[in-house]
Amino acid sequence: MNQEQVIQQKLTAIFPMYENPMQKQGAIKQTEDLFRTLTGKLADTKTRRLMINGPSRNKTDFTTERPVLVDQDGKVSPLWKIVLDYEMTWLENKITTVSVVDYGAIGDGKSDCTKAFKKALSSGYRRVLVPPGKYVVRGIELPSCTEMIGSGIDETVLILHKSAPKKTRLITNKHYLNGDHHIRIEGMSLDWNVARLKGHEKTASGGTFSSGITLAHVKYALVRNVKISDPGLHGIDVTSPVYNYLGDGLRARGGSEYIWIDQIEASGFGDDGITTHHSDYIFISNSYAHHPSGRAHKNGYSNSNGIEIDDGSQHVTLTNNHTAFCFGGVEIKAHETSSAASDIQIIGHFSDHDNRSYNFRHIGHHQAEEEYSMSAFGIRATFLAACYPQVTKLYTASTPRALVVSAYQKVAIHQFFAITKPEKRLDKIAISVQYRAGEVAIKEIRLKSYEGASNPIRLGKETGRVYIDEVNE
Repeated sequence: MNQEQVIQQKLTAIFPMYENPMQKQGAIKQTEDLFRTLTGKLADTKTRRLMINGPSRNKTDFTTERPVLVDQDGKVSPLWKIVLDYEMTWLENKITTVSVVDYGAIGDGKSDCTKAFKKALSSGYRRVLVPPGKYVVRGIELPSCTEMIGSGIDETVLILHKSAPKKTRLITNKHYLNGDHHIRIEGMSLDWNVARLKGHEKTASGGTFSSGITLAHVKYALVRNVKISDPGLHGIDVTSPVYNYLGDGLRARGGSEYIWIDQIEASGFGDDGITTHHSDYIFISNSYAHHPSGRAHKNGYSNSNGIEIDDGSQHVTLTNNHTAFCFGGVEIKAHETSSAASDIQIIGHFSDHDNRSYNFRHIGHHQAEEEYSMSAFGIRATFLAACYPQVTKLYTASTPRALVVSAYQKVAIHQFFAITKPEKRLDKIAISVQYRAGEVAIKEIRLKSYEGASNPIRLGKETGRVYIDEVNE
């Protein structure tokens, strides 16, 4: 049974209709109908700053994409994926196939193969096959119109050289300034080789560095069937070349567009398993992010999430994913001085022993003395499972929650399940809608083992227009 099937099975055990395409489509339609009843006037009431020159641009897109498509087999995808499929088919017909071993690569786990990969990739228009073996590299840069295809995650392994600097990205695109396009990475394992670092030092060097895969200023890319172990920062980061912290209402220039991340396993990451920044039209499916190290942060203060949709991201779809033992299972958020992620659709997620299974927030725009968020709006979610939220050493001050919504406007969730340990405690909270969140609607809620809690669903006094359906326990 492959990873996609395992996740499907876990979700179907909780939501029997999840395996039926017609019933799944019906549930998604109910979410959409619920979403359309919410006003979400955020875009109409805020004045945004203008920075035409420099690294920033205004956030002017306050639209929401059409609901996802469900095919006859029950597979879910965003409508815009049609564009990406066309572009990747175009790539297949334009490239020449070569093998990295023909350029001197030796998969013995010892030889430095960096030059061989560089020669094989050339200036693009290459499909580079990587046969079974362990290939030591100092970082690989992919030009436009490139496919790098391994023989499978159990067969092809790329390992960072023991002397590679901490800031090294194992795989990234070549041209950050002008950008790259049409890139495919598939069928391999990536070992960031964290053991090369000394002692218990932090594993990341800041910015967009130190990740397994970084796609910065890339248009049209597919990353599929890749296992990423122990990256210093992120497993995969879809981003602009530079993160933008110049203020809410601004986004970085040079974000990535039309990226599909499918069947990824990430573990041991210093920060997040899969993350996005200042990028549009991202699709993350059938992926498993678990057991972060948290070593990119100070001990006990690690906001290490399985999947994080971060600063300035727009039009992102998540479907059939699984996270475990993270701080946040899925976190949709922004830092105080950046625009929040907006227009996110989630269809099917299984959170297992994450501290905060689902955490939607805009830091620094929560409380009465703080400014309202200009950009935190638009989340639709169907079939969310939160299993055993727990205390974590990653972030010791954080209390377990199945769902937290802070500062976001226009949030619709349909089919939500949470289970906790059967302890007789009054302070157990499953759902917390708080700190200026508004236009939030949650229907078809099932809570298990929260019976003894005095207030399993908490609404903050600063919230507005929150609609929560009757809870079935």
